[in-house]
Amino acid sequence: MTNTTDHDIKVLNGLIETTIDSAEGYGEAAKDAHNTRYAAAFQQRASERRQVTQRLQQQVASLGGKPEDDGTVLAKAHRMFVELRAKISSKDDTVIVDEVERGEDHIKAKYEDALKDTDLSAGTRSLVQEAYTSVKSGHDQMRDLKHALHGTN
Repeated sequence: MTNTTDHDIKVLNGLIETTIDSAEGYGEAAKDAHNTRYAAAFQQRASERRQVTQRLQQQVASLGGKPEDDGTVLAKAHRMFVELRAKISSKDDTVIVDEVERGEDHIKAKYEDALKDTDLSAGTRSLVQEAYTSVKSGHDQMRDLKHALHGTN
């Protein structure tokens, strides 16, 4: 039983880090976007990701673990690079959408990997599946926006 619980906590904490990264990335994108429609969409996704993070943190706490409350070091470095690039590049929202969409590919893959994990307990799997629905929705929205901006399907 403890091994399953420890495993669930480890997987959930990994997803929490990635989801915090995503919420912060959306927050940065909302600040940098010139188009108010994009900024509003990014803000809404940031808020949604923070809610997903809270649900995952509650599950870790209920399993007796210490929930992560910070993103990954790698993401912090990536955000600094994206901020720098946004400052020196053209005032083009396409660059921002491209970066957001790239981040969405990353978080979607993390959740898909967790869902393939046969060692997760049923309760944790159910929560991850619920969170994945939100993540997939965000991914698909940003993918569609990117394709629209680039004129591709």
